[in-house]
Amino acid sequence: MNILLLGSGGREHAMAYKMAESKKLSKLFIAPGNAGTAQCGINVNLDLVDFEAIRNFVLENQIQMLVVGPEIPLVEGIHDFFLNDEALKQIQVIGPQKQAAMLEGSKDFAKSFMNRHQIPTAKSKTFTKSQIRDGVVYINSLEPPYVLKADGLAAGKGVIITDNQGEAAQVLNYMLADALFGEASTKVVIEEYLSGIELSVFVASDGNSYKILPVAKDYKRIGEGDSGPNTGGMGSVSHVPFADKEFMDKVEKRIVIPTIEGLKQENIPFKGFVFIGLMNVKGEPYVIEYNVRMGDPETETVFPRIKSDVIDLFEGIANGNLNTKQLEIDPRFATCIVLTAKGYPNSYEKGKQIHHIEKVTDSLVFHAGTKTDEQGNILSNGGRVLAITSFGNSIEEAIALSLKSAEIISFDGKYYRKDIAKDLIAKL
Repeated sequence: MNILLLGSGGREHAMAYKMAESKKLSKLFIAPGNAGTAQCGINVNLDLVDFEAIRNFVLENQIQMLVVGPEIPLVEGIHDFFLNDEALKQIQVIGPQKQAAMLEGSKDFAKSFMNRHQIPTAKSKTFTKSQIRDGVVYINSLEPPYVLKADGLAAGKGVIITDNQGEAAQVLNYMLADALFGEASTKVVIEEYLSGIELSVFVASDGNSYKILPVAKDYKRIGEGDSGPNTGGMGSVSHVPFADKEFMDKVEKRIVIPTIEGLKQENIPFKGFVFIGLMNVKGEPYVIEYNVRMGDPETETVFPRIKSDVIDLFEGIANGNLNTKQLEIDPRFATCIVLTAKGYPNSYEKGKQIHHIEKVTDSLVFHAGTKTDEQGNILSNGGRVLAITSFGNSIEEAIALSLKSAEIISFDGKYYRKDIAKDLIAKL
């Protein structure tokens, strides 16, 4: 089978790494890919939202399956584009159609969906530019901290949390009146703050049946002790010790099943992955957000733990027989530490030569923001540069290996958090 994987991050390298293990794979193309994905297949220079260029490549290279890594092509409707084209409609697409992608593309849509199907989430209201005064009144009715979310996609930066009531009102004005996040903040969702521990639940679905993948926890803040601004993610852990059978039974019954059934009831087809960002509030699960693809850096710990053939799993999603597919999971813990460029998550340096990746023997090194120069040197090419994933029979064992490997690799300005998973270890 010839497959095209869209994306260029650590998530896509982890997916490509597992896909390359499959006996079902003939050729794997990654667009645009990075220096790491080039070790798993062939990188091709395609724009993720240039659907015509993707169409031409797919037809010229006899692609039989399209796997969509990031959210933007899904929200822009790439699955619908394939279905509406006679030459493309038989090609299997892993990733939902545009209507279902609104679960991620619109916070207001997602909140309304959850409320319609009695899925536990923080109480909230949505406001537009003409309703700023009503929004301020609503802020004043809530207890601090105050959570304001841009309705649309804002590259992971569209959520602002503040303890100050006046600042919350000011932020609302910036978001709506001054278009702080552009088109993404033409609507703003204001919601109550949930206090607890976050975790990520990933569900593969063919639109009827589903399989729950390994649970993970990511670390979003740049600084140790969860300090400083949010990032795309500084590390992740899978298993999550507090997500025991009792808790996961609640997640499945109250959240996963109502989500899949709700999509069916509303005639919204879903073939792909639902990411459910959860908050564990005193043992009770609440949904913070939906994504309609795998998370990053969670994929770098979730996918390595999948022992069964991932392309077989993808075929089950596409063909509607996911319930017949095996999902075998490595019982060990996996931990991931992200190495970032100097200055990230603000303006950061690029083009720094990376040394000693080949000396890492105890971990998997997934490339996130990298490229290769004409001499074959690997250079940094993004804010998040590499993700170091290790296995262990305990969290302590796995994270020790990731830290050891992170020390071996070097590039100018390298930074990483040394406290990933320490909060979980402290609770054991």
